[in-house]
Amino acid sequence: MKSSPWRLALPWLLLLMVGLGATALRFGLIESSAIGPFCSSHDPWWCSVRTALVLGFLHNVYGVAALLGAVLALVSRRLALAWLAAALGFFAIQLYGVETGALAVLIGSLRLLRLQAEACAAPVEPYRQGQQRVQSQP
Repeated sequence: MKSSPWRLALPWLLLLMVGLGATALRFGLIESSAIGPFCSSHDPWWCSVRTALVLGFLHNVYGVAALLGAVLALVSRRLALAWLAAALGFFAIQLYGVETGALAVLIGSLRLLRLQAEACAAPVEPYRQGQQRVQSQP
């Protein structure tokens, strides 16, 4: 079965989008110097989201979630779980869980690549009967 290049590239492009989104959250919402004082004096809805994100990386929630996703990707043979492990890893890397996030990105990406390669590979006959016959006379 041959897959189109766009079908193979889609999970990788979505991983890029997750990484860019996590970067935007980190530098736009968490590390912004104007947001901290604004959230202490005002209380819009997104300040509670910012607080939840900060508590998440203080308690290493993103790193643990990324490692759990990596374990699920290793146990299961599903593309979606491999992609999820890599995506959670990118999110954890951007939100200060570098060690655990990098491990999850590595495991998830390698698993995703392996599953894509297996899906694209042509089926192989296990014994290839036609090539193993010995003829007695030339």
